[in-house]
Amino acid sequence: MRVPKGQVLYRPDDECSGFVVVHAGTIKVSLTAENGREIVLYRVRPGEICLQTFGCLVNGTRYSAEAVAETEIELDVIPLAAFQQRIAADAPFRAQLFSAVASRFADLERLVEEVALASIEQRLARALLRLADPDHRVGATHERLATEIGSARAVVSRQLGTFARDGLIELARGHIELRDHAGLALLANAGE
Repeated sequence: MRVPKGQVLYRPDDECSGFVVVHAGTIKVSLTAENGREIVLYRVRPGEICLQTFGCLVNGTRYSAEAVAETEIELDVIPLAAFQQRIAADAPFRAQLFSAVASRFADLERLVEEVALASIEQRLARALLRLADPDHRVGATHERLATEIGSARAVVSRQLGTFARDGLIELARGHIELRDHAGLALLANAGE
């Protein structure tokens, strides 16, 4: 299947139609709290698995998060019966699947650790470095950055202002330019 950028693949309480195998593109999986705040749990790229889908298929539950095509995606959906058969009969598939699940759990542990233990300054510096393109530009809104780090837009805006005053970034219309990559990296790794 080909899925256009921006299409919702599933929402909370949707049934799972099968195991998703991404061949090209990126899926963003996020949770939204009752107060409307959103946090990105992880992204699914080629060779990675959607932990939400895996959990739904293995436990017979419904989705608890939302998945959106962050880019145009090319994917296959393996129906439940075929997925179960491959787990039982295909040892390389099973090994690859379990390795991917373990890797995804490690990603979620890092997310919990970061949200619970890292400062806003650290989390925002890490997000800017992670999202920067080769020209050291980040084309993300303050709202998107807040979603990336599990914070509020106003908090992110204040911290970006501080980074700009300190010469680490330059705020421009529609993007952020990283001016001091090394300085941001020091902030991102502070306390480690």
